[in-house]
Amino acid sequence: MSELPEGVLFCMGNPLLDISAEVDKSFLERFGLKANDAILAEEKHVPMYRELQGKTDVDYVAGGATQNTCRVFQWVVRQRDRCVYMGCIGKDEFGNILAEKAREAGVNVRYQINETTPTGTCAVLLTDGGTHRSLCANLAAANCFTLDHLLKEDNLKLMENAQYYYISGFFLTVSVDSMLHVGKHATAKGKPFCMNLSAPFLCGVFSTQMMSVMPYVDILFGNESEAAELAKAQGWPSDCTKEIAKRAEKLPKESGSRLVVFTQGCDPVIVIQNGAVTEYPVERIPKEDIIDTNGAGDSFVGGFLAGYVQVQKTIAECVALGVKCASMMIRQSGCSLPDRKSYENALGF
Repeated sequence: MSELPEGVLFCMGNPLLDISAEVDKSFLERFGLKANDAILAEEKHVPMYRELQGKTDVDYVAGGATQNTCRVFQWVVRQRDRCVYMGCIGKDEFGNILAEKAREAGVNVRYQINETTPTGTCAVLLTDGGTHRSLCANLAAANCFTLDHLLKEDNLKLMENAQYYYISGFFLTVSVDSMLHVGKHATAKGKPFCMNLSAPFLCGVFSTQMMSVMPYVDILFGNESEAAELAKAQGWPSDCTKEIAKRAEKLPKESGSRLVVFTQGCDPVIVIQNGAVTEYPVERIPKEDIIDTNGAGDSFVGGFLAGYVQVQKTIAECVALGVKCASMMIRQSGCSLPDRKSYENALGF
């Protein structure tokens, strides 16, 4: 791989410590949760966190969707500090763990520290042997990120010096003004700005915020469930992911065209570019090899972007790299990065 500039990719998101455990369907029902969904925690979910922490088989993994993507991106490119990440954590042990794991992966983290609010956590509830996951996030400090942190001289310089930008849709609930600041800068300078739909509820409940950022989005990521919810919120037919992707490409845009990339689990990845639809097959993984689907989508984006920042890579190659990273992550517990050398042949560099 060619040498990449430091800070080539700039990201913002919600840094969370994942509390991961396998549960049965009755556990989900008891707390009003669904498989393959992602929501923000409510008061009724507080006892659930205590119950999870009391389990003997619980795992604590550095998480947060965008931070997962950053760690995978760094894992692929193997050049430290090529990715800059901002988000808000608490001044506590969980925050220290997140910072340590991110730096170990080579991410240049520039956290905002909130001294009165604890670091955010996310319950990762696995069912059916890990093939389905339900996410319930207690944002806590992650919800406290403010635009003034981005505008600090050193941080702003990092943002402006980047060549590519990625922010997950989850950040729409935290700091839309920060997303807009980055999006407008990227558009003005002709640099790609990427966003992920991230969760079905964001496409509906936070539709206004999402549509305010959408004109600046050059690459839109999502999965089939999120696409269906986007369609409902926009009043489109919601039974065909390809048609939804075509409509998403045509949403208002400040300049240039939009690339839409929708994953569909074990079904082909749908890509819309300049009105043309391309489907890319994915590796079918035997059920017995699937350990944990949490982080698969984040890993796909990390791999895709690791290819995309190398301008000689085609979209097909970027998708293939994303699929390889997602396939790798499904075989791990949580968004845990395996030994890089064992994957060099599969990754192609």
